[in-house]
Amino acid sequence: MLDFNKRLYIGILVLSAAFLFFGNMVASRGLETPADMGEQVFSAVVTNVTDIIEDVQEFGQGIYIRNTVIAFNARITSGELRGRMVATTHIIPDFIEILERDIEIGDRILLAYNEHLGDFFFAGHARINYVLILGALFFLAIILLGGKKGFNSIIALGFTCMAIFLVFIPAILSGMNIYITTAIIAAYAILTTLLIVVGVNKKALSAILGCLGGVVLAGLLMFLMDVIMQLTGVVDQESRLLLNLPTGSEIDLRALVFAGVVIGSAGAIMDVAMSIASSLWEIKQVNAMADFRGIFKSGIEIGKDIIGTMLNTLILAYIGSSLSLILLIVAYTTSTVELLNSEMIIVEFLRALVGSFGMLLTVPLTAAICAWLYPEAPEEVVDFWEA
Repeated sequence: MLDFNKRLYIGILVLSAAFLFFGNMVASRGLETPADMGEQVFSAVVTNVTDIIEDVQEFGQGIYIRNTVIAFNARITSGELRGRMVATTHIIPDFIEILERDIEIGDRILLAYNEHLGDFFFAGHARINYVLILGALFFLAIILLGGKKGFNSIIALGFTCMAIFLVFIPAILSGMNIYITTAIIAAYAILTTLLIVVGVNKKALSAILGCLGGVVLAGLLMFLMDVIMQLTGVVDQESRLLLNLPTGSEIDLRALVFAGVVIGSAGAIMDVAMSIASSLWEIKQVNAMADFRGIFKSGIEIGKDIIGTMLNTLILAYIGSSLSLILLIVAYTTSTVELLNSEMIIVEFLRALVGSFGMLLTVPLTAAICAWLYPEAPEEVVDFWEA
């Protein structure tokens, strides 16, 4: 017979899975996928290369483009056409030839099939298997080092990722309100992660409330800055392409910037809140006489050290993710004033600053909540699977 803690753990898992199932049904309602538009993608293996030719095309006025055309045969390894042999080509323009690897026998590739044209096209090399192997090693390391906590962390991460890809992305593509969807997904990620990893106790409650407060501040601040600066949301080439998506729903690019900032900062804010709540819990366990003032003061001191490194983590993460964009803008912009006022750069500044403000609020808020909850009678934190 399962005890209360195990039943509670299972209940949280069931509710989390139910959110994903029904959320996906609602978010995907009426959503048109690429398969609905006559295109499917299959995995395949190259069986042999039949020919390699140089194709030169003239566009007038002395402009020539040289393409390398590789003809090959491949065997489809996925989907309803599994086992079928197909013949197609891979065209490599000369301007990216140095970056593109030639097709070789045994390569695992992706083939796109267009029903309207009735033909297969090379869609890229299949690389996900290598990522899955690396991910499996990473998860194994987490379990070996973290034990049950590590296992629960993996489960929580899985729920968060599925919420993004099964609910959040389909909701945006189907035209739902991005602001509301962002709030729901951020709250789901926070609640699911902390309840699964930490359990249902004062430590988790303190971290949840502190994290929600920080994320709410980040969201309000980003919304306010968007109104003040009248952002367009067109910050890169990808955002321009979103204006012409064949989904039938117009995407609010300004709201998309808001969503990126809030979702991006939620993880760092959650880390700060959990670090403070956990540290103060250990202090309370060691010193049962610690009162509100003592716990709050300790929380602020711990928060100072966390913020010192976490701000660098957040800033460097945003710079790293946008490094190519930053290099491109700096290389092609001659005016420093123009560079600093570019919306692409402004949005990157906002990502870092808004997330940092959220973390700053999280420190005193989480410390105050812990100082209010912890001085009560000591509570035993029971692991979900502890007998």
